[in-house]
Amino acid sequence: MTIDQPGLALALRSVIPVWVLVVIGAVLVGVFTPAAQFGKWIPIVLAAAILVTFSVQLATEEKVGFVNRVMASLGGSVVILAAATAILAVIALAPK
Repeated sequence: MTIDQPGLALALRSVIPVWVLVVIGAVLVGVFTPAAQFGKWIPIVLAAAILVTFSVQLATEEKVGFVNRVMASLGGSVVILAAATAILAVIALAPK
């Protein structure tokens, strides 16, 4: 895919909102759940990201690049949640 193809704009418009929602979900987990519960809620945020990803991608009605957009969306979501898990683990282990 090159920059002059319209597929890149569609990919950015359909992938980045999912990443933003995952960041918001991770922040909400960090703010509203006790330290012992982080491990229970992060997978729920990932499950929500999967549902939102497929909803957004199916709403675009564009077949070309579907797998690449889904992979980018979910791959980025996993990386974001892995970083959030590491940060929340450090916070949980910090002395009170």
